[in-house]
This record gives sequence, C-alpha cells and structure tokens, in this order.
Amino acid sequence: MKNENGLDRIVRVILAVVFFALGFSVFSGILSVVAYVLAAVMLMTAATGFCALYKIFGINTSNK
Repeated sequence: MKNENGLDRIVRVILAVVFFALGFSVFSGILSVVAYVLAAVMLMTAATGFCALYKIFGINTSNK
C-alpha cells in the first residue's frame, strides 16, 4: 500500500542526496553514519512509495 505521492517521493530523493553529501563531506564519525542511514531510509521510502511513520500518524499523500 502506497501512502506517498510523486512530489513527496521526489523530495525524499533530494533529501537522500543531501544527507549522503553531508555524510561524505561535512560530517565525520557517528554523524556521518547517521547521515548515511537517513539517506538510505529516504531512498527506500521513495523507491517503495510507503512510509511507516505516515502509516502510524494516519497521513496519506497518495493520489489514490
């Protein structure tokens, strides 16, 4: 079940790129790992169209 619309997914991909870039160039140590994990989560949710936090809070931005 998808609960994200196209714009939401695009924003998540952009955020993933930003988190990855921050983890690679700005942060170091544990902050770098956190940035990479956030980037991976953003990419997974964008790819699947499903966000577990949206489900928990009853948010649905999908067009359906």
